[in-house]
Amino acid sequence: VLGVQSKDKSSITTSDGVVTWAFGHLLEQAPPDAYDETLKRWALASLPIVPAQWKVEVKNSAKDQFKAIAALLKKASEVVIATDADREGEMIARELMAFVGFKGKVQRLWLSALDVASVKKALAALKPGAETAGLYQSALGRSRADWLVGMNLTRAFTLAGRSQGGEGVRSVGRVQTPTLSLVVARDRQIEHFKPVPYFELLGLFEAGQIFSTKWKVPEGAGDEAGRCVDQSIVDAVASKITGKTGTVSQNETKRISENPPLPFSLSTLQKTCSAKFGLGAQEVLDIAQALYETHKATTYPRSDCNYLPEEQFHEASGIVKALASADPDIHRLSEKLDLSRKSPAWNTKKITAHHAIIPTHTPPNLEAMNGNERKVYELIRRHYLAQFLPPYEYDRTQIDITIEAELFQTTGKIEQMTGWRMLYGKADLADDEPNDDDEQTLPALTQGQAVPLTHTEVAAKQTKPPSRYTEGTLIDAMQTIGKHITDSRLKAILKENSGIGTEATRAGIIANLIERDFIGKKGKQVISSDTGRSLIDALPESVKSPTLTALWEQSLEEIADGKRELAGFEADVVKFITAITDQIKKQHAEAPAPARPTADCPACKAQGQAEKVYSSKKQCHYWHCKACDQWFDDAAGKPVPKSAASSPKPKPAPRKSTTMRKAK
Repeated sequence: VLGVQSKDKSSITTSDGVVTWAFGHLLEQAPPDAYDETLKRWALASLPIVPAQWKVEVKNSAKDQFKAIAALLKKASEVVIATDADREGEMIARELMAFVGFKGKVQRLWLSALDVASVKKALAALKPGAETAGLYQSALGRSRADWLVGMNLTRAFTLAGRSQGGEGVRSVGRVQTPTLSLVVARDRQIEHFKPVPYFELLGLFEAGQIFSTKWKVPEGAGDEAGRCVDQSIVDAVASKITGKTGTVSQNETKRISENPPLPFSLSTLQKTCSAKFGLGAQEVLDIAQALYETHKATTYPRSDCNYLPEEQFHEASGIVKALASADPDIHRLSEKLDLSRKSPAWNTKKITAHHAIIPTHTPPNLEAMNGNERKVYELIRRHYLAQFLPPYEYDRTQIDITIEAELFQTTGKIEQMTGWRMLYGKADLADDEPNDDDEQTLPALTQGQAVPLTHTEVAAKQTKPPSRYTEGTLIDAMQTIGKHITDSRLKAILKENSGIGTEATRAGIIANLIERDFIGKKGKQVISSDTGRSLIDALPESVKSPTLTALWEQSLEEIADGKRELAGFEADVVKFITAITDQIKKQHAEAPAPARPTADCPACKAQGQAEKVYSSKKQCHYWHCKACDQWFDDAAGKPVPKSAASSPKPKPAPRKSTTMRKAK
């Protein structure tokens, strides 16, 4: 589009300027000790840590690319930002420009479809930089608020725990903590679950063939879920209708047409791969990234969108041709595809920063993919090809039979056109089957027809606890976490923003929880650990509830729209963390410190007692004797002389209270 003249590893020179790129954020928030060396030591007295002037640092993995971009910015008089058309995309570019000190003209390329026509159209309609500057301020607010909460509350709750004999780091985060809370709550719900017995009444009727129906529990005879928990009621109905004849009170058949499943977003891909293959969320992201970067077989993976731009519809024939050239099965299938069929997936109005994940024009080298890559690729390919097959159509019949004033119901389903389902095995569609009764073939009946009852059966059942989370269902729970909030306004905000976390971060959040031993995995199941539960129990509701994200999102949207200043939002966040850290300080001052375990000193024997202490830096225990001022290793809860390879005696850091900006 721009006319490439030359290229190197960090930029492309065109006839109209130089194009360079970032790979995510090249900068990150500086740690507390970048502001003050004394903050390497964790102390309640230094909280809250509030930077007066925010600092960022170049990520180690991005130093070469940053150096190249910085050199280009210093020579440039004008910059066209072409990063993702969203809040984080704006920040990726503008934080680099601010860090380098770029003062020239800024324009914004705004597009989500990358076909040639869309790119040319966007290049001809560049936005003034000021039009999207609010997005940068909004993203800055999110980044700084996450830092303030994470750095201050992690230190605060960790130190509070250690003062009461706790160990390790109690990591706290705006997204991480509510996610952990979801798992803990689900696990406890399962563990405290008490099954409730209930009863179903099945009736078999005859009309040229035997077919099964189920008694509909009348209002007032069942619980809140419509189940009958009193067997005597069911037995009485069974006795009343035995040997009687019923009448068809309703016989309705509807033709149902189902469109193919939408192409994948990252989260729907993660959920599907978790359910079908037992793959973890981060594992799926890594595979999708490899399919995109290494194999060039699929499009950008970190998409939150399930739709495709209509402008790219004409490219379908080229993509299918590439797929068919690499796989004989697809070559045979291509004859059945209707490339003029435009499914509901093609909807430009629903495109966000990126469209859905689909195959590319590059013929895939299937042999170069490992087993899991091949599985995930074939899922993505199948969902794309399904868009060019007819809808799945079936007749759904509901029959109501009235017998002795009692209502029995059944449903049946007869396939009329396989359509897109020809691409899927029955196991692939198991989750879509709404009712086992759909499997039975029903006789042709007419309204008012008499049908004799041949048999009844009372089935004793029990309610079941909810299922443990898997990584896939946990991602879904993160997206729909708003349903746990009663405030309708905040619930709507979370729904609009797809819950907590983003497509790019949810997998990492779950991986961090596993790495920090807050949750573990048993097969596909995700289960909270004792460490994770104790952390959730120690935290106030304001920290573990998704309400914080909802309130922040409301403020961040206002900042993006120019209706609120960033400084005011930051002040509110500081006020929030200050209230919590002040409360912890107060509790710490009032609570007596627990006695440390003691044992006879191995060096001075009975003359001194060694105390057991925990080293947060080494994540292990040591023993110290004040009488002889010697340090010892811990062996099975006892002090032993330090080995030659052991660390030297730790030196206490100077105690200093540090607040870089007064919290109001």
